[in-house]
Amino acid sequence: MNKPNRLEKGDKIAIISLSRGLLGESFMAHQRTLIEERLQSLGLEVVYTPNALKGLEFLEKNPDQKAADLKWAFADPEIKMVLCAIGGEDTFRTVPYLMKDPEFAQLVRDNPKIFIGYSDTTTNHLMFQKLGLMTYYGHAAIVDFGELGPDMLPYSQGWFEKLFAPEPMTAIESSPIWYEERTNFGPEEFGKPRISHEETRGYELLSGSGIVEGELLGGCLESLGEALLGDRYREQPAVNEAFELVPLKEGWRGKILFLETSEEQPKPERLRQLLEALEARGIFEAVNGVLIGKPQDETYYGEYKALYQEIIGKSEKPVLYNLNFGHAHPKCILPVGGKISIDCDKLTVTIKEGLVN
Repeated sequence: MNKPNRLEKGDKIAIISLSRGLLGESFMAHQRTLIEERLQSLGLEVVYTPNALKGLEFLEKNPDQKAADLKWAFADPEIKMVLCAIGGEDTFRTVPYLMKDPEFAQLVRDNPKIFIGYSDTTTNHLMFQKLGLMTYYGHAAIVDFGELGPDMLPYSQGWFEKLFAPEPMTAIESSPIWYEERTNFGPEEFGKPRISHEETRGYELLSGSGIVEGELLGGCLESLGEALLGDRYREQPAVNEAFELVPLKEGWRGKILFLETSEEQPKPERLRQLLEALEARGIFEAVNGVLIGKPQDETYYGEYKALYQEIIGKSEKPVLYNLNFGHAHPKCILPVGGKISIDCDKLTVTIKEGLVN
C-alpha cells in the first residue's frame, strides 16, 4: 500500500466537493471563513478544486466534473492533501470516470497524497484501495474545521495534528467527552459550544477474545450497504460490481473491518437490513475483527449494540463497539489499508505503523 508523506508547515491542501456541493452555497460563507482560518492557523495553504464551490445543483448534475476535480488535485505536485468538504449519497457516480481513466490511476501511483474524508466518501476510500493508496477515514472540512464553536473539538484537532508528526505506533483512545450534533448551523451559532457529555461507557467488547491484527477496510454502513442493495439509486450496485468496490469475501480475508452509521440514524430494522447485506457477502466470516463507531448522539445505542452482537457476534470474531470515528463527535483518523491491532482483554486499539511517512 502506497503511503503518503506527512504534512509540513506551508503545504498546500485542496478542498474538494466529491458528494454534496453544500460548500459552494451562499449561506455557507461564514463556515468557509472558519475553515480557511483554522487550516491556515495550522500553517497550511488552502485552495479549492475548480468545481468545489459551484453549489448543490451543479455538482449533483455533473459527476464528471467532480471526478475531474480529483484528477486535477492529483496532477498538481504542490498539493499535499485532498480534504473532502462533506459527504452525501452519490459519490459512486464519479467512480466510472476515474476508474476507466488510466492516466488518473498513474497519477495516484506517482503522486501519493493524503486523501481524507468520511461518510459517503467511503466510496472513494474503497476506490483508492483498488489503486493501492492508503487513505484516511477522518475529518471533513465543513464538519470539523467549520465547527461553529469557539475552537475545533480538541480530540479531533489532536488527531489531525498527528498527520504532521506521526508516531511509530498510535493508540486510539476513547475520548473522555462526546458531543451532540447541532440542530442549527446559522451564523447566529458562532462561538456557541456544542452540548457535551462525559463518556461513561468507553469501548465495549461485544464478542471475541485475545489479540487480532489486520489491515483496516470499511466505512459508513449505509454507503457499504447501499452499494449492494441499491435502494436509493438502482444503478449503484452495477457500479459497485463493475469495479468490485466492496470486495467479495476473499478480498476481506484477514482484514479489520470498521463500520459506523450516519447522521440519518437508521432505525434498527434498517440497520438489520444493511448488516445482513454484508453478512450475505461473507464479510463477517472473512475478517479478523470489527471496530464499530459510536452512534451519533447515542441514538439507538442499545438497539444497535444488540444487533451487532446478534449478526456479527455469531462469527465469534472480536467486535469492539463505541469508538470515536465517522459521524461521532469528536473523531479520530483511521488509516484505510493501515495495520491495526485489537486487544480484547485490555480493550485497546493500536495503529501498528506511522499514519504517514
